[in-house]
Amino acid sequence: MTAKDAINTALGVSSGDAMYQLRARRPAFVSGAEACRAAVLHPEDDLDLSPDLRHAVAHRAAAFGANAAFLAGYPAPDAPELHDLAKGGQPSDPGLAALARHTDMIAVTPARASEAHLQDLLSAGFSVSQIIALSELLAQVCFEMRVVHGLSLLRNNTNA
Repeated sequence: MTAKDAINTALGVSSGDAMYQLRARRPAFVSGAEACRAAVLHPEDDLDLSPDLRHAVAHRAAAFGANAAFLAGYPAPDAPELHDLAKGGQPSDPGLAALARHTDMIAVTPARASEAHLQDLLSAGFSVSQIIALSELLAQVCFEMRVVHGLSLLRNNTNA
């Protein structure tokens, strides 16, 4: 296990820290989370969802975690419309606007997701395969966000 996986980085821990040692007890969890992160950000087949678009969506979702170190792990792209998407803006492009609404809902109130929300993405021009890939990306970011938050609470309450 390396000290610099995304979750350890967001927590600000290194190999000498108690939280690092706690996470090291589950090396498959640590390496699995990193493998999933790589797979959703840089898949072999990107399905015409560019790395910049993926990072914009990830950044937008990660912002809801209110953790600057975690958010820094998903840098916003430089391209103006994708940068605006990443930073919480409402894009003028209908497809990106639908994606922004979907990202916000999944990051904040995922239980509200319904078939109608997926239909909105289809209507905006995303294919079923792209929607699945975007769902995997959002699931990974939200998973990491919740793990970082939970471990932060644990560390703060136990000095781990």
